Amino acid sequence: MTDPASPVLGIDFGTTNTVVAISEGPQSARILRFPTPRGGRDQTFRSVLSFRERDAAHPTGEVQAGPFAIEAFLDDPHATRLIQSFKTFAASAAFSGTVIFNRRFQFEDLLLAYLRQVRRHAGADFERAGLAIVGRPVAFAGAQPDEALALKRYAAALDQAGLTNRALAYEPVGAAFFFARRLAASATVLVADFGGGTSDFSILRFERREGRTSAVPLARSGVGVAGDAFDYRIIDHLISPALGKGGEYRSGGKLLPIPNRYYAAFARWNQLAILKGSREFREIREIERTAQDPDALGRFVALIANDEGYALYQAVSKAKAALSDAEHATLSFHAEEVEIEAPIARADFERWIAPELSAIDQAVDQALAQAKLTARDIDRVFLTGGSSFVPAVRQRFTERFGAQAIETGGEFESIATGLAMIGSEPDASPWIA
Repeated sequence: MTDPASPVLGIDFGTTNTVVAISEGPQSARILRFPTPRGGRDQTFRSVLSFRERDAAHPTGEVQAGPFAIEAFLDDPHATRLIQSFKTFAASAAFSGTVIFNRRFQFEDLLLAYLRQVRRHAGADFERAGLAIVGRPVAFAGAQPDEALALKRYAAALDQAGLTNRALAYEPVGAAFFFARRLAASATVLVADFGGGTSDFSILRFERREGRTSAVPLARSGVGVAGDAFDYRIIDHLISPALGKGGEYRSGGKLLPIPNRYYAAFARWNQLAILKGSREFREIREIERTAQDPDALGRFVALIANDEGYALYQAVSKAKAALSDAEHATLSFHAEEVEIEAPIARADFERWIAPELSAIDQAVDQALAQAKLTARDIDRVFLTGGSSFVPAVRQRFTERFGAQAIETGGEFESIATGLAMIGSEPDASPWIA
């Protein structure tokens, strides 16, 4: 696919973080480190964008990504829009674009703006690569994902970003290549990759002969739920009720329930970024005038109008992480007009995310059926990605495959490293999506 001596990039564009690796010979790759606003370097680059409103000091506006986007937003939130989890729009036919400071952006425009910033901050290693292997989920996020549309949007943005010599590979296949370096003997491996927007699974048979590992892909499956869906459940149960969810308003002499769709959009990171300028937000402001509890709806309006989404994200992420280590945690969220200190029991959280856990089980069932295997036929299970830390997720796999089969690690580097290694294979075609 490219000059064997030319380095290969592995690009793991995730819902929450992006990681880039570069090959260093056969079956070897290293993670590129991105600069941070404080002068350090990090192996992850947050998958967020910020747009600065045009003014005398910024006549063309300003686009930032990663930690620089967060910094720009925190410096001046009222003149900056922060876009999170925009990857989840990729396969949505309903998402026709969003207006940011009177400029319309399609999904391709958002991804292009982000890729240009990734390229700029990644440095010289990015530029010297001859080929890029870009990860893609097995199943895109969304209720009715349009895979062909997502791939068309990816292609348009990647072309404009200059990544024309490229191929796509499934994200869990990249993770499998990373994991294969641990194998001392042949094994059938299930790789479970839990991201922010999707949970993806691959089953591969690795054969170890004469010090080299070969692999045969047996099955793959995926579902468009993962870490962001877990966050949604926390917001829906602990934040939204304090903002008027379940309340009523008066219209035409009748008491009507406040539509739940407002809170469904509010509780998802991708939707929160565009809610402020939407028709729904105008409706909420109208309903506030006749609501039975106008103070609660007023808090809802203020939280959106004051762009408190990032602070909410931090509070929810902190509470969710705490529940991975303890049976109880506290969601502590303090905004201009919203003060919430809410205890959470891990047992309640696991009950809230039961629908997502069930969807994950079904996706694993699908992969096993496709491979014509049972749980007993799986030698090793590699859990990777941020949501693999959730105890309820790990427990499902431990109960099904046995504790002795479970392995973890490389939660943030496994996919990008494996993708770069795939591109260095003498024949990468079996691994290309």
